[in-house]
Order: sequence, then C-alpha cells, then structure tokens
Amino acid sequence: MSKFDDFSPEKPAGVPPVTPSPTAPPAVSADIENQAPSTSGGGVSAILRRWKREDFLKRGSLALRGLALLFSLLSFIITVSNKHGDWKNFTKYEEYRYLLAIAILSTLYAGGQALRQVNELSTGKHLFRPRTASMVDFFGDQIMAYLLISATSAAIPLTNRMREGADNIFTDSSASAISMAFFAFVALALSAIISGYKLSNQSSF
Repeated sequence: MSKFDDFSPEKPAGVPPVTPSPTAPPAVSADIENQAPSTSGGGVSAILRRWKREDFLKRGSLALRGLALLFSLLSFIITVSNKHGDWKNFTKYEEYRYLLAIAILSTLYAGGQALRQVNELSTGKHLFRPRTASMVDFFGDQIMAYLLISATSAAIPLTNRMREGADNIFTDSSASAISMAFFAFVALALSAIISGYKLSNQSSF
C-alpha cells in the first residue's frame, strides 16, 4: 500500500461542519386558492337566483290565470243575466251568444289551469312533464286569448250601434260583459308571454 492511499485531508480546527440547508416547498399560487371558493360561490348564487326566478314566474302565472278566471266568470254571469224582455235579450244576438260561449270556455280553461298549478305548488307533484306542461300552457293561453279578443271584437260594434239609439241597462250590461272579457284576454296574453319564456328556456338546455 502506498503512502498516498493513507492520506486523507483533515478539516481545520474550529470550523463547524457545513450541513445542507433544507429546500422550502413550492408556494401555492394565491390565485388558485382564491378562485375555488369564488367559483363555487358564484355557482350557488346563480342556482339560487334561477330558483327564485322560476318560483316568481310560477306564482305570477298562477295570479294571471286567477284573474282570467275571475274576469271570464264575471263576463259569463253578466251576459247570462242580460235578459230584459223584447229586443233587450242577449239570446237574440249572435255576437252575444258567441261572447257567452267563449266566456264559458275561458272560465273552464283558466279554472283548470289554476287548479293544476295550485296542486303542483302545494304537493310538488307535476301532472305532466315540464316541457309538455309548458307547451300546453303556451298554446292554451294563446288560443284562449285569441278567442277572447275575437269575441270582444265581434260584440263591440253591435253594442256601439245600440248605444247610439238607446242607452239603457241592456247596453250597459253588454258593455260590462265585453270589458270583463277584454280584461280576461289581457291576463291570458300576459300569461302566454310567461309561458313562452319558460318554454324557450327549456328548449335552450
């Protein structure tokens, strides 16, 4: 063995041993930490807003159909009771008979729809699938609104001609029945707008 094999460098006296410093773990980006809660919070708030909007639309549609039911029923009652003898009898005029028929249809339709919606809101059970119910609401509201405005448009000219010759309880009752039918038309027309909005939202998903 040579003398070089036994040689090993000695550390100078008084110098402490050098230890490697531990490396710090990589810092987590603050942006990533902040994004997760904000994203989840925004999703929850969006869902809550959507639920509130849907609940508002349901209650608004129910209120409009309730008004349509009330006005249609009043138009029906006023027309039926508009009998005062001789020519002052609604049955003698086709326009008033048509108004009565549409008032009956509107009363049945609005009443049935209102009962269905009350049942759905109270029990949470749906009689139809959501898309089917939206289509029934949309087309049903439009058809009944069209029939109501058609009936009022047919009865107004006749009533105006009568009031030019004689303004009496018969013509006043006829005008009142026409007004109630028109208000029912407005309520169902607004309900049709809500139904169309709901249907378009369902179609977009």
